[in-house]
Parts: sequence; structure tokens; C-alpha cells
Amino acid sequence: MSTTHAASAGPAAGTSECDVLVVGSGAAGMAAAIKAAHQGLRVIVAEKSPHFGGTTALSAGWAWVPGNPRGAAASGDSREDIERYLRALAPNTYNKAGVAGFLDTVAEAISFFEQSTEVVFSYPEKAPDYQMDLPGAKLGGRAILPADADARMLGSRRRELQPYLSSYTVFGYMPQVGPDLSQFLHANQSVKSFTYVAAKLLKTWTDIVLFRQPLKRTNGSALMTRMVRSALDAGVQIWTNAPVRSLTMDGSGRVTGAELGGKHAGPVSARLGVILAGGGFSGDREFRTRYFPHDRTGDEHFTPTQGHDGSSARMALAAGGSINAAVSSVGSWAPVTVFTYLRTGAQRLFPHLRQIGLPGMITVDRHGRRFGNEALSYHDFGGAMIRHHEAEEDTYAWVVGDAKLMHKYGIGFAKPWPIPRLSYYRTGFLHRGRTVEALAEKIGVDPDGLRETIAQFNQDARKGEDTRFGRGSTAYNHFRGDPEHKPNPNLAPLDKGPYYAVKVHMGDLGTFAGIDVDSRSAVIRRDGTRVPGLFAVGASAVSVFGGGYPGYGSHIGPALVFGYRMGRDIAALAEDREGAGQAAGSDRLPS
Repeated sequence: MSTTHAASAGPAAGTSECDVLVVGSGAAGMAAAIKAAHQGLRVIVAEKSPHFGGTTALSAGWAWVPGNPRGAAASGDSREDIERYLRALAPNTYNKAGVAGFLDTVAEAISFFEQSTEVVFSYPEKAPDYQMDLPGAKLGGRAILPADADARMLGSRRRELQPYLSSYTVFGYMPQVGPDLSQFLHANQSVKSFTYVAAKLLKTWTDIVLFRQPLKRTNGSALMTRMVRSALDAGVQIWTNAPVRSLTMDGSGRVTGAELGGKHAGPVSARLGVILAGGGFSGDREFRTRYFPHDRTGDEHFTPTQGHDGSSARMALAAGGSINAAVSSVGSWAPVTVFTYLRTGAQRLFPHLRQIGLPGMITVDRHGRRFGNEALSYHDFGGAMIRHHEAEEDTYAWVVGDAKLMHKYGIGFAKPWPIPRLSYYRTGFLHRGRTVEALAEKIGVDPDGLRETIAQFNQDARKGEDTRFGRGSTAYNHFRGDPEHKPNPNLAPLDKGPYYAVKVHMGDLGTFAGIDVDSRSAVIRRDGTRVPGLFAVGASAVSVFGGGYPGYGSHIGPALVFGYRMGRDIAALAEDREGAGQAAGSDRLPS
């Protein structure tokens, strides 16, 4: 557990010195480091794991940045519409000052990364907001993607890049969201797509043999490859295997640096302060039992995130900060399947982030009943799953499909025809029954409930309208379906045996509850005063969206923007000695 201790008047012998110490190497930490270095500051990034990139490197890499110049121009977006949407998304926890700071900085931050770093974005025409039925929602222009990258950009440090989440790759290749992924989804239905996929896989396997890793980086891995290259070019020192053991403070309570362990063990003096960007707390059992409504025992939640162990939160608490859980959702929920590696039997996770909205697939509880619109975002469907199971002892459900579905799409990690399925059964991922009743008996679901649910769903699917939960009724729903399937991209009957099921528990992509900060990302105490010299950005800090999840990249967008803003402003914030203990009082800073 991280603690704090008083520092001496000056750096001791053997102390590493910098202007800014950044804890964590995901999008938020690297954004802060890059901008601070461009401001002429000496920056050290301390990453506790052997790999840099954090959860960002495992993600799809989208960034929700409404008001970015190109997107706003193409979509006709306005600040009024953005604010209207965010206010409707989380009306009881809307953070007016935080949202204003975010929107004030989006255009400046994205322009900086595109013009002054190696980061390159693409602008998909369609990337619907997650709740298209809310006022101010847009079909596109707000979410952007990183361009692919070559790992050789990192030179001798490319092996330190966070590996892909293996269960989310296709035989080692990570498809890019968009046309690339579409080709993979149709590889067993089109000669053109099959040829495309074969070429991608052959290149990936060749790279692994020759270079011990795929050189082409896509999604969040591409973003972090480009950000790390940019940080190194700017003179940032990036230390891996460098966990922060404790923060150091002077006699006035100001954070002055930290004590590190691992490969870079020893004290670090940070003249301007420490930025906490080491992730949230979804990987910490104690924090989960305190804040997660569905994880009463600490054993009912499974996170695929990297490094979200609560260490940043514990450091902030030890320095006098506090946790803000006054948000509409304490986490960004994602249903996950827990299964095992065949060779070792170790736990493996597959997050269901897209596929359960495809036609011919439903999700049911232990009684065989559907409980929500499966074509909602993983976060919103996860929230429905948590609420539905409030009266149950634990939270889990089953994704169910028939032979047609398995042949055409598969279910998550279980790939479609012609991939053999034996390994999916042996690892505990996939379950099979000759009939609906046989499947229900095998997985412990009420057979009458499941049979009735499927009968009702099939009747609706043939008409193209989900009368129970409205699945397939919005543009975002359709985006998560198969646009080539008619009459509704999200609906098809389950009527051909055998039948298949995959168990899902609750997971997350990060926490929305987090270290309490003011509108300048300074860590604050319960009374609203600042902890001098301590700042928090990214998933470590409380969500600027009040716990709402507006669209693709709702973690990475604020991480980039507030990280940039932090790197830009930290010198002025740290030098604002008069009234430094107050949560306000930074009017002279750039907006």
C-alpha cells in the first residue's frame, strides 16, 4: 500500500530529479508527459508493469472528442448539442465546470497531437453516439480513430509495448474497428474477404517468427506506439518496471516526488509535482466491495483492464485526497466470459464489446428470460444486467445462439465455421445442446423460460421488430448489427439446432468513480482544498461525464484532452503559490 513521508529540504544523494513525475503510461499519462516536455519541462514516466501503454494499448483506440475541428465541420456539430447530450446522459451528476474545461480544450489538444507529434487520427463518417435517442446525439464526427503504426517506430524498446489481449485477436492479428473488422466478420462468406484475412494472418505469423511480435499495430496499440515514439522524441524518460511505492511530501503538505521500486528503485524529486495516471481501481478487491453494487464479496467481478489496481487511488488517499463516487455509474461496464488457457489452466477473459447485438443472438438470465436490449452499448447493457440481478445472489447471464449463428458469426471468442470448436468446449468457453431444452439443462437455465423466450423473440425477429426491448430501433443498434442482414440488422430467429451458449459475468473497461479533482485536475480533499503538487488524469480521476458513457472512446477522449491540458498547465498551477490550497483560484491560466 502506498504511503507518504516527509521530504528533506533538497534532493538527497542518489535522487533522480525532474520537473514532472507521471505515474502510468496509458493515454492520459503519455499525453501529459508529451505536452509537458514540449513546454520545456523534464519529465519522467514511471510505469509499474514491464510494458508501457496500459489499458489504452488493449483497447479499440477510439477517442470521443466532440468539437474536434474536422469532425465538427463534417457533421455540423455544435457546442450546444454536445452539452445538451451530455446533460441528458447523466442529468443528476452533470459536471458543468468539468465539461466546459473538456470542450474548451478538445480542438487545441487534437490539433497539437496531429501537428506536433507522430499521432495520426482517422475520422470515420459514422460512429453513432451510444444513446441516439437522447437530444443532441450525433451519427458521427465525435469519435476518432488512430492510424495504424509499425512497432519498429519504437526501435529497441518495441518489446516493451503492452501485448494485445490474446483472446481478442484473430490468431494473433488484431482487426481494426471498421472496414478491416468487417472483412474478418465475412471471411467465411466471401472469397474476397477470405483472401484479405489470409494475407493479414500470413503477415502477422511471419512477423512473429522473425520479430517475436506482430509489427503492424492497430487500435489502441497503434495509438500508444505513436504516443510513446512522440514522448521519446520530446525527451521524456519512460521507465518500465518502476512501481511507485509512496509519495513524498514536505512539511507544508506539498507533494514533492515519490519513492520508486523495481528496476528504478530510489527517490525521485519532482519540482512541479506528481501526476497520477495509473488507472482506476476495478482490479482491487477492497475497492470493488466498497463501490461496485454487484460485487458484494469481491469475487463477482472480472476485469480485463491492465494495471487498474487502485494504486493511484491509494496514493491520493494517503496524501489527503478523497474518492468521488457521486456518479451515475461507478464503472464502465462490459460483460465478460471467464474461461481457461488449455495448456496452463490459467484464467482467461473475453470482453463482449460488440457482438451480442448481431442477429440471431440473445442474452438470458438463469430463468431463461431476456432482461434488456442486447444491441445497446456494452456499458448500458452491462448496467441493465446489474440492475436486473439486484435481488439475486450473484450476477451472470448466458449469451445464446443457434447453429445458423455459430456457422455465420460465432459467439465472441468462439469463431464461426470452418474453425473447429473442440477447444472452445474444453476451455469452458462454449456450451452446446441438441435442443433448446437440452441446452437449458446443460447450463442450469429454466427450460420453460428459455423455450418461451426464444419463441417470443423468433416471432418478433421474423417481423423485424423487438416488441420486448426495442432492439434494432436506433442507428447505434444497427451499427452493432450486420448491415447486410434484412429486414433488421439486429434481429434473426433462433430456430435451427444445435443450440449454443456462453456464460457472461460483469467486467469493466475502467472506473468512473475515482480520485476527486477540481476543474484543473488538481487532487482535492473532502473540504474542496487542493493537495498541493498532486494531480490526477485519466481513469484514475473521477469521470468528467458524471458516470455517463457518451460514445466510442469515452475513456480515451478525456484522457487525451485532460492529459494534454495537465501537461500544458502544470507549471502555472504549481507556481500559483498564493491560494494554492484552494480548489479555485487559477483564473489567470489559459482556458
